[in-house]
Order: sequence, then C-alpha cells, then structure tokens
Amino acid sequence: MTQTSGLAPLKALIGADVRIKIVDVGANPIDGTPPYADLLRSGIADLIGFDPNPDSLVRLNEKKSAAETYLPYAIGDGRQHTLHICRAQGMTSLLTPNPAVLNLFHGFPDWGTVMATETVNTVRLDDIKETAGLDLLKIDIQGAELMVFQNGQERLRDALVIHTEVEFLQMYVDQPLFGDVDVFLRQHGFMFHRFYPTVSRVIAPLVRDNDIFAGMSQIFWADAIFVRDLTRLGELSARQLIAMATIMHDSYGSVDLVMHVLTHHDARFGSQLAPTYLANLQNQSRAVAA
Repeated sequence: MTQTSGLAPLKALIGADVRIKIVDVGANPIDGTPPYADLLRSGIADLIGFDPNPDSLVRLNEKKSAAETYLPYAIGDGRQHTLHICRAQGMTSLLTPNPAVLNLFHGFPDWGTVMATETVNTVRLDDIKETAGLDLLKIDIQGAELMVFQNGQERLRDALVIHTEVEFLQMYVDQPLFGDVDVFLRQHGFMFHRFYPTVSRVIAPLVRDNDIFAGMSQIFWADAIFVRDLTRLGELSARQLIAMATIMHDSYGSVDLVMHVLTHHDARFGSQLAPTYLANLQNQSRAVAA
C-alpha cells in the first residue's frame, strides 16, 4: 500500500513496470519523510540527492539503500555565493533573510538570525551527469529554487513532475515568489497541479493557543506540485506517460490525473490501461468498504 494515498501501487493495479529516477535538491533529513518514499520502498526508483551540509550527508548515508546516492554539491548557477548560516538550520540559505517580513511572525526573527557566513561554490543542475534523465525533481533550498530551474533547463526537458517549495512572502531579500516560479515553469512545459500543502502563520502580536507554530490567516509558504502540461501529452513517450502516472499515483494519489494520462496512453498506443486502472480502483474501494 502506498503510505501517501492509501492506494495499492500503480504497478499492482495495471501491471506496467517502469523505473523512476528521482533528483532531490536539498535532501536534508530534517524535512521528514520525502514524498517519494513509497517509490523507493517499492524498489522501483533510484535517487540522486544533494546536500552540502556534512552532518546532513552523514545522516543520509547512514540510512540509505542501494538505490540512493547522495552528493555534497550546493546546486545553483555555477558561481560563488555567500551562504547565510542561520540559527535555525532550516533557514540557512544562499539568500539573505529579510527582517521586514520575518518580524511579522513569532519565532522567525530569532530563527532567521545569521550566525555566520561562508563562501560556497555552486554547481548547475545541467552540469551534473548523474541528473540526466530524471523523472521527478524535488527541490527545497530556501528561496533559491528559481535559480536552480534557470540553470537546469536541459534537465527540465526530461522532468515529468516537479515538487518544489514556494513562498508567498519574501522570507529572504529579493526572493522569487510562487508567481515567479509558476510563470517560469509554465514557459517550460509544466502546469501547476496543486499545493502539498499550504502553511500559514499567525501574524504578530496575536498568538493562537500559546503556540507560535500555529497557523491562522496568513499563507506563508507551500510545497507546490507541477506536472507536464496535460494539453501537451503528445510530446511524451509511452514510457514517460507510465512514469508520470506512477509518480502521481504512488506519491500523490491524484487518481483523476492518472486516469487522464492512462487514457491518453491507451489512445496512442492501443493499450487498455485506463479501464484496468479504474476497475481495480473500484475493486479496492469495495474491498475496503467491506
């Protein structure tokens, strides 16, 4: 069963067998269970992960499977940048924390305090041979996501699904926001699918239930899922269609999108995957209800 959706894996439902290549930029284990965990657990995926933090790399390598490779690169535009090391590890960024925004929320002025800086050399995604042929690109590097996309346009031509953190307020100075990322990815053949999920915070000075982590009215950031434009599926191969359907079923439970992709596959290649998928979904639902 897939942990994310509660559904049986797509391979079990339709019998199609593809291997998925995942690239994770910012694979720091503090982020919890990644959305692709079930793909790895099912043994149908290979992962190339990046994290320049030596401590994070040690933790990742201690728990990795044979299908996982972690490299110590800071992904960016191939130039030198200043890394702002913040009090909270999760806020360390190539960008400078923005007090004007952080001061609106409890905790963030402290978490975003820059404790040290260091010069780092970044590497373009397009220049890393191990990332060629990726299917799923996950990225969370605290505001520098658009820089990676701009310098990974060859890899974007391979990608089927992108899972990226996006912000709605400039947590960092001159940080690109969701709208900037959305425009760029639409220009490169993707469409926004959904948030996964959105995160809100209470605007100071109010505190909700004495919990500074509690949300309320201000949407702050989110993980956003982008997929290859569903109106241009004719550009994808049979293998890419199955890979896209597998990612979206096993990791995100987007059964309507999967049904659409499989229907397109059937029309082009004479298969019967969509009716098989629907019938087995219905059978699973009846079995659960019983």
